[in-house]
Amino acid sequence: MKKILYFHGFSSAGSTGTATNLRNYLYEKEVRVISPDIPVSPKEAVAFLKDFVEQEQPDLIIGTSMGGMYAELQHGYKRILVNPSFHMARLLTFRGLGNVEFQNKREDGAKTFKVDKQMIAEFKEIEKNLTFKNITPEEKELVYGLFGRNDQTVHTQDDFIKNYGREHFQIFEGEHRLNDKIVKHDVLPLICKLLEI
Repeated sequence: MKKILYFHGFSSAGSTGTATNLRNYLYEKEVRVISPDIPVSPKEAVAFLKDFVEQEQPDLIIGTSMGGMYAELQHGYKRILVNPSFHMARLLTFRGLGNVEFQNKREDGAKTFKVDKQMIAEFKEIEKNLTFKNITPEEKELVYGLFGRNDQTVHTQDDFIKNYGREHFQIFEGEHRLNDKIVKHDVLPLICKLLEI
């Protein structure tokens, strides 16, 4: 059985609808989709996901928004970055500090979390020291970028092209958040191609 790890976006959880849609579509193809709750602390998230990926040894990693930024860090694996948010520190600074509600149910039951200066500093450190590092020609072959034409939240197409080129760069008709139609029309065919199913 093939295995996909799905990394959710900011203020979301492993229970997100995108992960559920992927499970439903891929069930008959005998593909398992695992979607963990990512720790709120960026520093903790990087360590957690590194260990999680090493433990699970997935055939493919898919990350959306913030999850796309974390997926980019997982060298050596096939990855699909959907509307990746490579500049979380800037985005959160612009949005402001304070309490944020989770959009999806978390396994630990948490309802809210706090955006503070420490979180922004941790994102800055990741962006400076980890993002877009050691990209070999072999790595470029493993990474695909899907970008919504009407995404009003993040604008990282140029970052992707600069670091990974245009060969695996794709625009889809949509916004920042994925819906069932985009998953089915744009994400699923790429999954099937990469997993050869």
